Amino acid sequence: MNWKVLPCLPSAGRNPWRIVDQAGQEVLWLNDFLDAQCLRALSPLTLRMYAYQLLHFGRWWSDRQQPWAAPPHTLVADYIRFQLGEQPAPSATTVNARLELVRRLCQFHFGHNPADDARLRRRYRRRFESGYGRPQPATAELRLKQAVPVIQPLSTDQVARFWASFRHCRDMALIALMLFNGLRSRELLNLKIEDLCFSAAQIRVFGKGRRERLLPVKADTLRLLQTYLRTERPSTGSPYVFVALQGKMRGLPMTPAGLRSLFRHHRRASDVPQANPHRFRHTFGADMVRAGVSLPALMRLLGHAHVQTTLRYASLTPADVWREFERAVQRKIPPLPRP
Repeated sequence: MNWKVLPCLPSAGRNPWRIVDQAGQEVLWLNDFLDAQCLRALSPLTLRMYAYQLLHFGRWWSDRQQPWAAPPHTLVADYIRFQLGEQPAPSATTVNARLELVRRLCQFHFGHNPADDARLRRRYRRRFESGYGRPQPATAELRLKQAVPVIQPLSTDQVARFWASFRHCRDMALIALMLFNGLRSRELLNLKIEDLCFSAAQIRVFGKGRRERLLPVKADTLRLLQTYLRTERPSTGSPYVFVALQGKMRGLPMTPAGLRSLFRHHRRASDVPQANPHRFRHTFGADMVRAGVSLPALMRLLGHAHVQTTLRYASLTPADVWREFERAVQRKIPPLPRP
């Protein structure tokens, strides 16, 4: 089914990404839902992701040649079976994200969720958030079991080798803000000159959902930023901190593709294939936990909306477990008696 997602001119209350069929006509029952999500003032990246997730579902549903007015109660189970049969099969996280959007699509069109087979819902007993009272019966929607993500930070040697491959202050400032402040790649690229406060040694960052946070900045990072702004950054009217230094894009804001290209080049030069922007953020979070930073403080530093996301950094790597074991053995367990 040759359906596709096409960009359109931005318009108030209208999703900038439209799903069209093989004849180039809009698929109204999908685009109406996307327009409703646009009214929630979601970010363009989120709206684009929703469009492509629904494109996958729309292609599958169209092949069934059934009217959308009456989806069967086995819709979710059938859609899961179809995805598990694809080659390559999508991850459990991808499948669950698509299922959640399909449930919301049903809720939008029919006022309730007719898409789940009641026989496949998981039954459990839910406790009140206060922790008091007898657990109450509840049901969970059909989902695939997801593996618990394991945080894998970079080692000190890997960071040193990757850092040594850089020559420009701009690039070293990028790495420093990821490594010592845990910034996401989008937060870096959206950083503006007005967000830098050198006198107070802090920066203002806008994270997901436009949540604002003020972060302290190391003196070394500030010096890198100042040197870059004084000596390397081209004269440009761009309000963004990080811009292209050469080529036909010189002076224009650095793009996600440009950042990926930069990391790709230096991964090869330093022979550190694990180095990517988000791995530096993971390294920052793991280092903060090892240093004894409290979870509420780390949650604020990383800009997380839920503490459950921050708790992932509290899980120890195998190297951390062995190090703690050795320390405990030397401190608490007496030496074995000599034979």
